[in-house]
Amino acid sequence: MSDNYILAVDQGTTGTTILVLNLSAPPESQVCGRATVEFPQYFPNAGWVEHDLNEVWASVQKAASSALEKAKNSHAEFHPKKIAAIGITNQRETLCVYDRKTLKPLRKAIVWQCRRSTDICQRMQQENLDKVIREKTGLLADPYFSGSKLKWLMDHEPETRKALESGSAVIGTIDTWLISCFTQGSSFRTEASNASRTLLFNIHSGDWDQELLDIFSVPSRDCLPEPGDSAGIFGQTRGLGFLPDGIPITGVLGDQQAALAGQACFQPGEAKCTYGTGAFLLLQLGENYSSSCHGLLSTISWQLAGKKSYALEGSAFIAGAAVQFMRDRLSFVKNAAETEFLAADVTGAPEVYFVPALAGLGAPWWSPDSRGAFFGLTRGTDKNQLIRASLEGMAFQVCDLLDSMQKDSSGELKILRVDGGASANNLLMQVQSDLAHIPVERPVNPETTAFGAAMFAGLGCGMFKDLKELLPLRKTDRTWQPADFEDANIKREKMLKGWEKAVQAVRYFAGESLKN
Repeated sequence: MSDNYILAVDQGTTGTTILVLNLSAPPESQVCGRATVEFPQYFPNAGWVEHDLNEVWASVQKAASSALEKAKNSHAEFHPKKIAAIGITNQRETLCVYDRKTLKPLRKAIVWQCRRSTDICQRMQQENLDKVIREKTGLLADPYFSGSKLKWLMDHEPETRKALESGSAVIGTIDTWLISCFTQGSSFRTEASNASRTLLFNIHSGDWDQELLDIFSVPSRDCLPEPGDSAGIFGQTRGLGFLPDGIPITGVLGDQQAALAGQACFQPGEAKCTYGTGAFLLLQLGENYSSSCHGLLSTISWQLAGKKSYALEGSAFIAGAAVQFMRDRLSFVKNAAETEFLAADVTGAPEVYFVPALAGLGAPWWSPDSRGAFFGLTRGTDKNQLIRASLEGMAFQVCDLLDSMQKDSSGELKILRVDGGASANNLLMQVQSDLAHIPVERPVNPETTAFGAAMFAGLGCGMFKDLKELLPLRKTDRTWQPADFEDANIKREKMLKGWEKAVQAVRYFAGESLKN
């Protein structure tokens, strides 16, 4: 195919990254153009997080225009008309509500981090609805997921409810919003990996579930997008200005499933962790569904030709966002890169711990009311120790997820593939390897979220026949080995025990009964 370029859209929680990729080139030179544009976060109340959808779409347009310009400047043969397809990956559980015809947002999007629906989820648990939710979705009744946010809207915003009931408004996750924007409203679609994060989608039947729609007060299936495969035709660009008309959108995945694909974790037992705003660990299960007994979630990896693949997932809500917190709120650093240097030669655990529960604790604890805390501070504690403790807090959370995943899976994980912005921190990756006692492997292209979306766009447009043809696209950059000698093992155990005490402390402070 002469038009072998893919435009990959990675719409994240704090910004949008666009890659122009040539997937026929060697892994080291596949990226022809790249741009990232951040957008504001809104916090109208404690624990609430929102995005302005118009600002999200503006970030996509600006990042795409910049990435295309860079591709033209660096590759003389490139032209936007040579783009074969568009791949989209996105923050998953964020809820969008907009006008069906005009695409005008009815309100700000409610972000996956938002905890406003905590009371609703607690009531559902008390009413024993959690069992049916878990059986049908693989998820929990938790504020994390978009269905609970929709229920909050239906209960608290009469005008929004009226618009949805009348059919003038629609709801979707960010992928659906972007597809609508790229196609000027001619396509209203989603796919299985995003749909599986809504609490409204039956991951066994592969469709919206009426019992779940009733639980979460969805007025009609008509206000929900049409779900389907993760690779195929989702629509074509239309009237955009920054892109030619007629470019097909052929691959769509939720961000963590896209990273699983970008890491080429296609076989059961292969795992990856993405260090983005949060930390997200996924273990590929293949076509055999399995539920977790240790606080993890079951989710759909992707759907191809009607066949679903599943994964076990554990999510820590705050990872890279902890560095943003140190930068923006505490003014400890000017940029994320400084943390590696400042934290290199100081001690965090077992002296100082940071539990980054700034938006509650995710898996395996599921404690939405927990809040972040430093432990072990003395008059001798300095800023660099707090930075070190913050980096270690990310790694400790991933250790908890790995421990649960090991208990749930039949085989031993032999390597952890990593990606996301914080994976560029070599100190953090060595700490992760040491604490988890497992090799950690980073790819040449660390932006595997966008890369996975591009892979599936290549599948959807016929550039590749199957998943096997995608394997050569990924190449390892560096591997970290865990320290494995007696003193290191003793120190690791001491650090892990201290971390467990710190987590229990924040849960106790949140008013939980610590039976587990």
